[in-house]
Amino acid sequence: PPSADAGIPNLAEGEPTNETQSKGNKAVPKASPRMNPPEEKKLEEPPGLGPFYYIGGANGVDIVTAYCKKKGWQRIYDNRREDYILKWSETKFRDTYYNFREGEQLLYQIPNNKLLTTKIGLLVNLREYERVMRKISRNTKLLRMEDFFPETFRLDTKDERELFFEIYREPHIWICKPTGSNQGRGIFLLKSQEEVKSLQLKLQTIEEDPMYKKLPYKTPQPRIVQRYIDRPLLLEGKKFDVRSYLLIACTVPYMLFFGHGYVRLTCLNYDPLSEDLTSHLTNQYVQKKNPMYSHVKEETVWRMERFNAYINEHFRHAKGLPKDWVFNHFTKRMKEIMLQCFLAVKSKLDCKLGYFDLIGCDFLIDEDFKVWLLEMNSNPALHTNCSALKSIIPTVVNETLDLAIEIFTKSQKNQAILPLGSLSHFVLLYNGVTS
Repeated sequence: PPSADAGIPNLAEGEPTNETQSKGNKAVPKASPRMNPPEEKKLEEPPGLGPFYYIGGANGVDIVTAYCKKKGWQRIYDNRREDYILKWSETKFRDTYYNFREGEQLLYQIPNNKLLTTKIGLLVNLREYERVMRKISRNTKLLRMEDFFPETFRLDTKDERELFFEIYREPHIWICKPTGSNQGRGIFLLKSQEEVKSLQLKLQTIEEDPMYKKLPYKTPQPRIVQRYIDRPLLLEGKKFDVRSYLLIACTVPYMLFFGHGYVRLTCLNYDPLSEDLTSHLTNQYVQKKNPMYSHVKEETVWRMERFNAYINEHFRHAKGLPKDWVFNHFTKRMKEIMLQCFLAVKSKLDCKLGYFDLIGCDFLIDEDFKVWLLEMNSNPALHTNCSALKSIIPTVVNETLDLAIEIFTKSQKNQAILPLGSLSHFVLLYNGVTS
């Protein structure tokens, strides 16, 4: 039989990162904020007068480049240059924000988006918002956290950690995640008292290490444990989740939009007791590790229209759902949850005219058709490695840029922001002008 450590990786796994960084492309250390990615040093800077745009990293590079070229803009490769009109980077550099010219430049990623896009950031802000709103008013249209966010404990605070170890009971499954990782790195399931005891011992050993106490920062990075939804709705026997988008197209004023994404399915049929993480985690990075992936790749991503048709055909009458449940009730619920997450951090996000952000939001539906928010991701994956994504991702990226530029230009000229000529795929979620 496997030891209690089986399935529990080294707790140092999973570097703080965003959704698309691979192991070979870690965030630049804070000590060298001006370092350029090595592959970009060799490229010649363009002659001419611009306008210029800069892209850092590989995520969405082809789509963003094609968009900017159509506008007649020229690409620059030196991260230190400050004469850009648009900067789209995977990694956030301190100098970029320090030298940013508000109202003159567009910059992708709000500097402190981690308030939403790390596991602990989201948890803490949702909890605090619920506590404050309940105190202020009992009549507020507040969603109860327990109705959309799986029960979660922080392992980096003693009280919560001890409470989790106290309440854990077999055969419940919990999922353990590093706060700032993605792509399934450092994630494992806790399925027995033996595995939970092993985790408890490891955390205790790390904390009691005299070297750990001297460190100015905590490594391994903090973790959460979250109650695993072990009775998910299945599509053709497979587990799935839904990637949707929260677009913060402008922060002065706030202009937020909801955008449909796609459905992500596992290669294997779902088995809650399986030790294989590819039957539990749906993201493409994890699925690619399954030997079956190359054969079933096209079936691991569904368009929302296909998902809606499947629910209509297989569950509408059996579960008494209204027609087009996906595009009505489910979409409405995702928008309500996203809005509450935003309102929880609205007063804390860094706001400057020119900041914009696209956040990937992952939702799971259980077999009772209850909708759960799993997490929010900064710099969401913009790969187009299967036919469904080839049409979805460029639409999302192009309209993200269209809306950010249109709102930015109107704000510069003190023009009315609405109506928006470029609004098509996305739907207005929050209007900071009238709110």
